Amino acid sequence: MTSSIDLPILPSRAPESWGRLARLLRPSRPQTPDQWAAENREYPRSAAVPGRRDPYLTPYVVEPARRIAASDRKRVVWVMGAQSGKTETFLDVAGQRLDQRPAPILYVGPNDQFLREQFEPRVMALLDEAPSLADKVARGKRMTRTRKVIAGVPWRLASAQSSSALKSDPFALALVDEYDEMVANIRGQGDPLGLIERRGDTYADFCCAVVSTPTIGTVKSVQDEASGLDFWDVMPADDIESPIWRLWQQGTRHHWCWPCPHCGDYFVPRFDLLRWPEGASPAEAAKATYIECPHCGGVVEEQHKADMNERGRYVAPGQAVDREGVVSGEPRDAATISFWTSGLASPFVAFGDRVRVYLEAVAMADSDMVQTAVNAGFGELYARGGIHLKEWEAVAKLRQPYRMGEVPSGVLRLTMAVDVQKNRLVYSIRGWGARATSWQIESGELAGYTDEQTVWGDLADLITGTWGGLPISLVLIDSGFRPNKVSEGSANIVYDFCRRFSRLTRPTKGHPTLDAPIKRSRLKVTVPGQRMQVPVELINLDTDFWKSRLHERLAWPFGQPGSFTIAGDSTDDYCKQLVSEVRQLTPGGRAEWVQVSKNNHFLDCEAMNEAAGHLLNMQRVPLGAGRRAETPPETEVPAETPPPAATAKATRNRMADLAARLNR
Repeated sequence: MTSSIDLPILPSRAPESWGRLARLLRPSRPQTPDQWAAENREYPRSAAVPGRRDPYLTPYVVEPARRIAASDRKRVVWVMGAQSGKTETFLDVAGQRLDQRPAPILYVGPNDQFLREQFEPRVMALLDEAPSLADKVARGKRMTRTRKVIAGVPWRLASAQSSSALKSDPFALALVDEYDEMVANIRGQGDPLGLIERRGDTYADFCCAVVSTPTIGTVKSVQDEASGLDFWDVMPADDIESPIWRLWQQGTRHHWCWPCPHCGDYFVPRFDLLRWPEGASPAEAAKATYIECPHCGGVVEEQHKADMNERGRYVAPGQAVDREGVVSGEPRDAATISFWTSGLASPFVAFGDRVRVYLEAVAMADSDMVQTAVNAGFGELYARGGIHLKEWEAVAKLRQPYRMGEVPSGVLRLTMAVDVQKNRLVYSIRGWGARATSWQIESGELAGYTDEQTVWGDLADLITGTWGGLPISLVLIDSGFRPNKVSEGSANIVYDFCRRFSRLTRPTKGHPTLDAPIKRSRLKVTVPGQRMQVPVELINLDTDFWKSRLHERLAWPFGQPGSFTIAGDSTDDYCKQLVSEVRQLTPGGRAEWVQVSKNNHFLDCEAMNEAAGHLLNMQRVPLGAGRRAETPPETEVPAETPPPAATAKATRNRMADLAARLNR
């Protein structure tokens, strides 16, 4: 007996489902991350470089990616510039691992916004564009913005700002991006890297890859005996503020090296090998920039980059490389394998464009912009001027042939800073020009006990005077006293003085660190002899920032916008006080200023003057700006005639006109 209804044994989509299952069960051909990416990844037409992913366009990514995939070291550290392909390399590594050896992966970005706006969309593009992954993705409710399931294993996207996300699950592979941007402590629970690496203790082949552009520190290059190459030296931890660089120098310290197109010898491309015409504008320098080979002096141009990258090799101290590109020898024995790649190797940005950005930052006299140009553009540490500025003779060389009290022609505005002591007021007046170029106008002391009014009267006379026809625009007075120290006076005296001269003066209070260089707050000050209180604005200063900024100015190239100039008759004591403290890092990485000589009052004054110039926005004044005319031009004065008698009608008309203007 047969059924009259012809029912199919399988649903209509069965062939598709069985085909998908077959693809999932088919073993993948072993490939390295670069091989897998070249075969499986394709960029959409909207991408900057649409079409097949070509990892060999950036050959310097191949070896780091392969070492991460090999998992033969627990930690791989990679320091590089911006726009060099590090994020795409992370996607290659993750895609290859999920396709070939599925295991839980943790990606950690510096903050939530970075995850949401930059990385997660690229993860989804990877999962959609790679045929070998698309069928393995669990979609629907199992997929969230921060958790993807591929081939049955999770890929979690976490922010370093969330300690709970870093402690959620065990992982076989951790990818840490922009490590230097991450917070040093997460809600009091320690370094994020320590939390991340504990998540891999249960996996024998766990690997943590840490990638970042560097930030601040002082480093020098030394010639390696084995290869003759100039490598970055290992520096004391106190000299390095950049977390990624500290990790890097604990490892093997591989450097990306190029062969010279002229002599064939390999060298390490760095910023100090760049050359451009002296005095050239940023645009002119961009067109004429080249690299000078350290071996033969040959001119290495942008057109040589592709071939040099193709033949490039990673070489570590203790190894050597011949002209055929064969690397011999073994790197130092280290638990971490570490790589450094110069931003000059990036095929996406030309040598000249990197130099143009750097010179524009220098012309703006903005040390933050200069730091970004050095860190992101070249993948190198930015050395704050004050880290090794200890010799006062170097400061004395900033003297120029004018005398205190004279105002050079470039000065547009004046600021003054006052350091309050028990028996005197130490002050310094500084003139400001375009792009925060500055000149010492007068520095000195007003003698007198600061708990009495006499010395404050002298200060009132001083701040209301003029120099070269210019009045003082802003006075900052340190009020950072502690009431339990009688020798340091009372902050109330400073507040009351600033109340009386509220248009011109502001009290300040220094803090070792703040979350911003300047923070404003309001105080209530009682008027002596009255019950009335009036508001006074307090300027809170990050002393580390402003002392560092001052020392950067002291090391600024003379004649460049933003340079720091000293009067020819300035005393040696003034110069010595400017370097009376040195910046050091504690074992926890916190910066502190250590006093190395007795008097540091002018250092405090000039650091406050730096803040005062910033408050006046002198760093934004364009080059070529001139001083306003000191006196109005003379005009012919007509003969005096008696005013017409005011009539009642005219008075009413004036009042009506005034009312109309007020009501507009």
